[in-house]
This record gives sequence, C-alpha cells and structure tokens, in this order.
Amino acid sequence: MKFQLALLAVKDVEISKKFYSDLFEQKVVLDLGWNVTFSGGFAIQQNFAWLTGLSEGDIVEKSNNMELYFEVDDFDEFLEKLHAHPEIKYVHPPKKHEWQQRVVRIYDPDYHMIEVGESMEVIARRYLKDGFTAEETAKIIQHPLEFVKRVQESLK
Repeated sequence: MKFQLALLAVKDVEISKKFYSDLFEQKVVLDLGWNVTFSGGFAIQQNFAWLTGLSEGDIVEKSNNMELYFEVDDFDEFLEKLHAHPEIKYVHPPKKHEWQQRVVRIYDPDYHMIEVGESMEVIARRYLKDGFTAEETAKIIQHPLEFVKRVQESLK
C-alpha cells in the first residue's frame, strides 16, 4: 500500500486554489474542477459532503486537530508576503521555539491550520557559520548530530 496525499474539504475550490498558489507557491498538478492536486502532495475538494455521502453538518470547520506544514528558507520574506494579505487569520503570531525555529500558524480560507516554519537546514547553517561546532549546533537546535553534519558537509 502507498499513501498518496492528504485531501482538504473546501467551500470554494477557486478561492483555495488561488490561496495555495499565491501564498505557498504550490503548482497545480491536476485540476478536475471540484478537486485540485498540488505539487506539495495534497489536494483540495469542493462538495466534500457529496463526495463522501455525509451531511453538510458533518463537515467540521476549524477543528484545530491537524495542520499542513511548510518550511521556507527566508522566513522574513514569507512574513512580508503574509502582511500583504490583511485578510489572513492567525492561529498565533510569529514566534520562536526553543529549538530556534521561527514559525507562524495561520488559517486557510476554510480554517484549516497551516504552519510555516523557518527551514531547519537554514538554522543549522546559521549556527555553523557563526562558529558553533556540529555538536553545539545539534544541541542548540535539538536535532540529531547526523543531520547537522550533513548540513555542515553541504557548506564545504
């Protein structure tokens, strides 16, 4: 068996398609009208109740029990892009976790939670370039030493 993708129920496929294409640079790889698959390995589906045979009341909005996760190399640039969209609703403002990753969580137009985090490779590179050893960096960013050493090798 092979996992294929996650599918999000949406009210308006065109609004969601624009949202994910514009803000998250997702390319449409298959557009079936009411169902759209993106390059990131997820899809959106309009009329989910019809598809599943559930009632409209059974489709829960803003369940806050899962999220789509994206990483960006330039977190500040992404925040600028977000600020250009005042209609975006935030789960929380940008913050920094103890493993030094800056993240922000927002809702898509249908209140699916989305996390955008600074790439852990970028964070590791930053500490290594600042003179920290691989061991020190692994401890600071709370990632395996093997991960940090792979990043270190890519700097050579």
